[in-house]
Amino acid sequence: MKTKQRFVLKPNFHPSFILLVLMLIMLILSIVSLGIGSIYMTPSEIVQNLLGDGIQSQTFILHNYRIPRILIAVIVGAGLATAGAILQGVLRNPLASPDVIGVTKGAGLAAVIIIVLFPKSPIIFLPLSAFIGAASIAIVLMIFVYKKGAQPSTIALVGLALGAICQAGIEYFMIKFPDDVNMTLLWLTGSLWGRGWSQVLILLPCFIFVPILIVLTSKLDILGLGDDIATGLGERSKILRYILLGVSVVLIGVCVAAVGSIGFIGLIAPHIARRVVGSKFKVLLPASALFGAILLLVADSLGRGLFPPIEIPAGIVTAVIGAPYFLYLLRRERKKA
Repeated sequence: MKTKQRFVLKPNFHPSFILLVLMLIMLILSIVSLGIGSIYMTPSEIVQNLLGDGIQSQTFILHNYRIPRILIAVIVGAGLATAGAILQGVLRNPLASPDVIGVTKGAGLAAVIIIVLFPKSPIIFLPLSAFIGAASIAIVLMIFVYKKGAQPSTIALVGLALGAICQAGIEYFMIKFPDDVNMTLLWLTGSLWGRGWSQVLILLPCFIFVPILIVLTSKLDILGLGDDIATGLGERSKILRYILLGVSVVLIGVCVAAVGSIGFIGLIAPHIARRVVGSKFKVLLPASALFGAILLLVADSLGRGLFPPIEIPAGIVTAVIGAPYFLYLLRRERKKA
């Protein structure tokens, strides 16, 4: 019995060309996004204002609100996507994401505590508390993993348990202090509203990890072969897993501290990148970062442009985009299994 063969024509583009195209798309989306909001600006007006020849009120809005917001969207999207790609490589689980290890829940719980218990505290306390919460969960996770062994399943299970505990704490405070629910929900859904240059400064530490990740990309490929093979090739897989996990935790903590908990970016961006450029981390990590930046730019632009002047939090838009894709991934992984 003969079976029909299906031939699919796949263009063999060089990875560098794909990354260049993604950077161009990100740049175009950034320029378009600068004009979206309660006061719409055309691309020509944006260019005039950037060159110093525009209307003073528009120049003020661009330099003080929209430019830092675009920078935050790009950095946070890239940071969450990079952290997600690292976690998927470390845990050897295609469905791993920043939420799996409980770090985003820890940051959310710490932020909620500041919002409801210390509402008059300086605004800088909110991102600082979120980062401390993320770091605390990471430390507890490291302790458990050190005792039980740095196996991917151990990290995932402990992370899920810690995330469930933090989620219970968040729900307790929301029930106990119903007057602060709106502010709490805005933080937990993730939003770029009201963010400015101070949040850009918070995100600057993310760039410290660029040279570290460049060095560790080949290590991630070796780690994906399994601990036994990695050890046979001379790699100390446990220590390497701790380092990579620490890098991803810091990236997640900084991003959540700046904009709140934005879901699905760390899950779907690495998957899309893997389908476009393959699974080698040398190309996968920068591609994931670019896809993450593009996704968050689109989500924030849609949130600002659908019903101006009302803004939809970017976290809600990413959930609407990411939830169907997550269900598709679950269905595909089940078929593979």
